Amino acid sequence: MIKLIASYNDEVAKTVLENAPYNAKYISHQIQKEILHILSNKVRKHICEEIGDSKFCIVVDETRDESKREQMALVLRFVDIHGFIQEHFLDLIHVKDTTSLTLKQELCGILSRHGLNVSNIRGQGYDGASNMRGEWNELQPLFLKDFPYAYYIHYFAHRLQLALVAASREVIPKNEIVHLLEIDELETGKRANQIGTLRRAGDTRWSSHFSSICSLINMYGATLTVLQNIIVDGSTYSQRGDVDSAYNTLTSFEFVLILYLMKDIMEITDILCQALQKQSQDIVNVVQLVHSTKTLIQSMRDDRWGKLLKNVKSFCEQHDILIPDLTASYVARQGRSRHQKYNITVEHYFRVEIFVVTINKQLQELNSRFNDQAMDLLSPSSTLTPKNAYKKFDIAKISTLVDNYYPEDFTEQEKINFPFQLQHFILDTCQHLEMKNLSTIHELFYSYYRAIIFSNENNEDKVKKQDEGRLSRR
Repeated sequence: MIKLIASYNDEVAKTVLENAPYNAKYISHQIQKEILHILSNKVRKHICEEIGDSKFCIVVDETRDESKREQMALVLRFVDIHGFIQEHFLDLIHVKDTTSLTLKQELCGILSRHGLNVSNIRGQGYDGASNMRGEWNELQPLFLKDFPYAYYIHYFAHRLQLALVAASREVIPKNEIVHLLEIDELETGKRANQIGTLRRAGDTRWSSHFSSICSLINMYGATLTVLQNIIVDGSTYSQRGDVDSAYNTLTSFEFVLILYLMKDIMEITDILCQALQKQSQDIVNVVQLVHSTKTLIQSMRDDRWGKLLKNVKSFCEQHDILIPDLTASYVARQGRSRHQKYNITVEHYFRVEIFVVTINKQLQELNSRFNDQAMDLLSPSSTLTPKNAYKKFDIAKISTLVDNYYPEDFTEQEKINFPFQLQHFILDTCQHLEMKNLSTIHELFYSYYRAIIFSNENNEDKVKKQDEGRLSRR
């Protein structure tokens, strides 16, 4: 770093490293830390100056370092003067505990120390993962109590993942799938004459579970062969016993039914899952996908039991798996029999206790996690999209953003003028050549900014240079 700075400044080069007087090379750990501290302060100062008195959102995550100390990472999200959304890491804060009051005090303290007005917070975002713990659920109302426009927005990809996790917990043998995929010997790609490998499931990317299930279905026969070999030639008694248990579960009709059930559910939710993980999201598309996902899952519950059962039977016949008599009385397996209070058929158990219960749980979770203030806030925001010649541009719905969500950010006169200003805006943009065929809100703000700047011909070269810089950063 010292060499780099010296290469840019001759005066610095005369006084550092080999040219340093009195052997002061400035490479001790203390000096290095001081230099890093100075640079980090300058970066933070630049970020805070860029935000100024504008509105911003906080994005927070919590973890522990190697010494088991709690650390809180703070990222600021805001719109810069050119209309571009920026996200900048500001600080890593050590906290004595993770109670909601401590977290709020630390967050407010760090923002105030950097000259940012805490009342300008317009959103708070946490991912909702297990390591975030329950304190975050208590932190949001604490902020909202003092700062009513700091709306909490749960990380959308995690909303879907948590909904899927909650639904899958209703399916008892689901853990057997996870256990099966964790057995080292099942990674068949490690052995000679094998052409593939079972995919491991990841906790934070639910689409990896979908890939794991599809992989298991495609390699089902090869997987059985590997399990049979381990049962005979396993190195330890414990390993042979675990694999024997996994094999018995894997070759049961119930397991195959659940395997296909989870595959069908995830086929529906995977498109939404992929959309939520994109770095740049189209709000309108996300809102529509949430609604269509719920509709398709409900349709699956109402109409697709027969198709699922047919596919499961065909798979079982292909792999010589015993298909039970679906009209016979169902007898619960050991450990569950004490919960069986009435006589039901085998088909009733599979259709109601597994198929319907699982889908009901999935719908309940989706409705719970995608039916809150954040979705209500996104719905009117989606009317800002300029797609199809501003067809969705709804002045009444846009005005609700002011009236319902940010009333104190506007004066009474501004609220009165706002609908009329929007009428002028939509007429003007529809006639403007550069703003006529836009498709996203980002393009709308960017084009509007360019139109304003280009109105002054003296700024044309300046804008072109700014465009080149932004393209390289993007």
